[in-house]
Amino acid sequence: MSDFIEIKDLLVRTIIGINPDERKNRQDVVINLKFQVDIRPAGASDDIEDAVNYRTICKSVIAFVEESKFQLVEKLAEEVARLCLKDERIERVWVSIEKPGALRFSRTVGVTIERSQTPEVE
Repeated sequence: MSDFIEIKDLLVRTIIGINPDERKNRQDVVINLKFQVDIRPAGASDDIEDAVNYRTICKSVIAFVEESKFQLVEKLAEEVARLCLKDERIERVWVSIEKPGALRFSRTVGVTIERSQTPEVE
């Protein structure tokens, strides 16, 4: 299956980082989410009850990130993925989180992770 829902360039302010000023001053993070989900039921019925409500997920992510105080972007990405996967219809999620201006001479730095309802066995 290759149906996807994407949320792009979600701008949220949060406490993130390891430096003393980062622990007290909120910074912008840019979040991109991509959900692998079967949209056929919603496409057939035109009923929101058959759809993954991306507005609800987006509001949850914003509230969570605004209240979080993680040191690492990696940890924030893991927790956002976990939050998204609470909706069992989301089979797989890609989470990209960037910290604009975190590195001198670079527009942004960030991580992208992929997680699924059934963790991969290595």
